[in-house]
Amino acid sequence: MSWRIKHPRRLESEHLADARYPVREPDNDRLAEKVLTTAARKISRQLKSPRPPLRQVSEPKSENAVRGPRNSFIEDLEDNFRILQKHLPAPDLTREDLTLGRASPTGVAMIYLRERAHPELVEEVRSRLNKINVVAVLESGYLEHFIQDNPASPFPQVLVSERPDRVCIALLEGRVAILVDNTPFVLVVPGELLSLLQAADDYYNKRQFNILVKLLRYLALLASLLLPSLYIAITTFHQDMIPGDLLISISAARQGVPLPAILEAVFKEVTFEFLREASIRLPAVVGQAVNIVGALVIGQAAIQAGLVSPLMVIVVAFTGIASFTVPQYPLGQAIRTLRFPLMLTAGILGLFGVMLGLLAILLHLCALRSFGVPYLSPLTPLQPVQLAASTTLPPRHLGYTAAARSNANRYGRI
Repeated sequence: MSWRIKHPRRLESEHLADARYPVREPDNDRLAEKVLTTAARKISRQLKSPRPPLRQVSEPKSENAVRGPRNSFIEDLEDNFRILQKHLPAPDLTREDLTLGRASPTGVAMIYLRERAHPELVEEVRSRLNKINVVAVLESGYLEHFIQDNPASPFPQVLVSERPDRVCIALLEGRVAILVDNTPFVLVVPGELLSLLQAADDYYNKRQFNILVKLLRYLALLASLLLPSLYIAITTFHQDMIPGDLLISISAARQGVPLPAILEAVFKEVTFEFLREASIRLPAVVGQAVNIVGALVIGQAAIQAGLVSPLMVIVVAFTGIASFTVPQYPLGQAIRTLRFPLMLTAGILGLFGVMLGLLAILLHLCALRSFGVPYLSPLTPLQPVQLAASTTLPPRHLGYTAAARSNANRYGRI
């Protein structure tokens, strides 16, 4: 017995509609062929396009060190992570990837040690990176502007390094590193003031030598900030503070100089900044020659012409040498920027103006934070054990202090 399926009778209008607009069955074979052809063309295009040439691993250019590894990061994210893994083959080394940039997607990796970095710090870094919405990220400096606590501050709140060993030690201290494709400079957060004043080879020297070098570095930082201002204030308003013989010598040296001390200092400082920028922008050999010739010829010519006094040239030269001792270039830029307002207040109010300027800078530093960590930590709030450990440094500092937990009220102890 066979079943017969009866179809319902169709109206004439339906027959006309079918004849006018015939229904086409999907051609699965043709669709699959098209998809496979497109994929094959894409794969062949990727195979034919060679990998862009990359710079070979070389010695660090911006962070010189007497002792330590001689390799640095390059402009490739994957290679930089492999270099980091080679220096720090820790089982808890964690990597989180994301892509930033609407027009030009760029790979960004967040690196931290799972057992040492505090979860609140990791979550804060992740949240700030996810909020970034830019057209393109061509360098890690693009991200630095968005993740800082106070972008208007002249002081850097992020540690920037191209040395793998420096980044590894920062990870061991509980910090978080941010790697960006197409740049050899890695961002490390949080970045407090004392960490920015540490050089790369401080971690390999003896404790006694570290204490001496750090004290000299702190004194040089103060000298580069205050020396021209103190010269202006004392020679203009407080001559009675100068010993008699020295005052006679200064007066004899300034005889014939038509400019007041404030204009004299500004003229020499601006000239020194011109020479510094010229030596940076020009090629290495030519830049060194311009720096030496400019410092000798222009300084001597200015003294002979009676525009500046010899003591002013000595003060500016010593200030420039002291500024070169700052390990982090962005921190040196901040000191150079603040030097001119202090000179202006010194020329108007004398030592009282210098103290007002220092008080304003100190209040700003006390209010400044880097990812929730006080910028002057562990100086304020005072943590004697961590301060002693960070001053003497290795090998015991990794067991005593961590940047991510320096703020005990917020992060606690790990």
